[in-house]
Amino acid sequence: MEFEYWWLLGFPLFFGLGWAAARIDIRQLVRESRALPRSYFKGLNFLLNEQPDKAIEAFIEVVRIDPETIELHFALGSLFRRRGEYDRAIRMHQNLFERADLGAEQKLAALAALGEDYLKAGILDRAEDVFARLAEGPSAALARRRLLEIYEQEKEWDRATDMAKRLAAESGESRGRGVAQYLCELASTEATHSRPDAARRHLEEALEANRKCVRASLQLGDLERAAGKLERAIEHWKRIESQDASYLALAAQRLLEAYRDVGRPEEGLTLLAGYLERYPSLDLLDTVFQQTLEAKGVEVAYKLVRDELRRNPTLLGLDRLLEAQIIGAASPERRRDLELVRNLVHGHTRRLARYRCESCGFKARQFHWRCPACGGWETYPPRRTEEFDLAP
Repeated sequence: MEFEYWWLLGFPLFFGLGWAAARIDIRQLVRESRALPRSYFKGLNFLLNEQPDKAIEAFIEVVRIDPETIELHFALGSLFRRRGEYDRAIRMHQNLFERADLGAEQKLAALAALGEDYLKAGILDRAEDVFARLAEGPSAALARRRLLEIYEQEKEWDRATDMAKRLAAESGESRGRGVAQYLCELASTEATHSRPDAARRHLEEALEANRKCVRASLQLGDLERAAGKLERAIEHWKRIESQDASYLALAAQRLLEAYRDVGRPEEGLTLLAGYLERYPSLDLLDTVFQQTLEAKGVEVAYKLVRDELRRNPTLLGLDRLLEAQIIGAASPERRRDLELVRNLVHGHTRRLARYRCESCGFKARQFHWRCPACGGWETYPPRRTEEFDLAP
């Protein structure tokens, strides 16, 4: 391809056009920056200097001077909510929603933000009203999830069950665990009001929603025991091994009492000893130890704990071993020495004898089906803290 000299005439034209475009962009930028209030730049400066409180006040001043800054309204409202200043967040988003010049999409966004403010502030009735208005529009999925949270907090388990099933049908995600827990809550209410048949129906539905729902098996066993049907109660509790063996400790005392009441206490103790060998657990060890101590004496109980301690060395196991030694001590002096050691160990085991939420890490001495801190269902494994922290 040959070079055409007349192309040289086009270069000055291209450079001129580029220079003119740059001048136009710079002038536009200068005009926009001059149009912004000084408070806006003060706010940016405070942010850069890590002075968030002063930055917020500066941005509030911008909002007062220039009400057209819609995005800044949203940003400030969300910031107030994160800081726990729910009153200011509500006012900010309420003012936005009530503006006549706001577009339909922005009005929905303002209403959704207002619902989040009410929910975080614990004003559940207003939050429910807001998300109910949004539950059939473009924000339907989020609104229904928030409604489910509200129903859980208000303990409206019927409505929570219906909403969870609807969310599962629409999104395809599994919500069987939550649905089963809601039904177990309903069953507890029915049992409290002496309606065992209704409670049983809820629990059977819970097992249909989640075949591995240990809580439903526990409660079904409790209903059968209350009705005097101990063999059926035992079968429900024994099913827990196939659902989740780590929960067997929750049924251990129930099984012992049921086998004792049907006249087969030795069979019950043998069953639990087998569980302990296959599924080591400090709570299960404690139950088996106490029953062995009562039924077979100190020497057998001591041997049981010693063998378990060799397999799974823990301070809580050592505490039980020392208890057996104290009971079987031959002299008062040796008993005092052992009690001194046990008191030292016991001071440490009290800190370790807790359950811990897998989701948020919250610790509690009592087992919970739902975490009191984060609200997660079945996030408390029925294992003590030491079994996670110290066991090899």
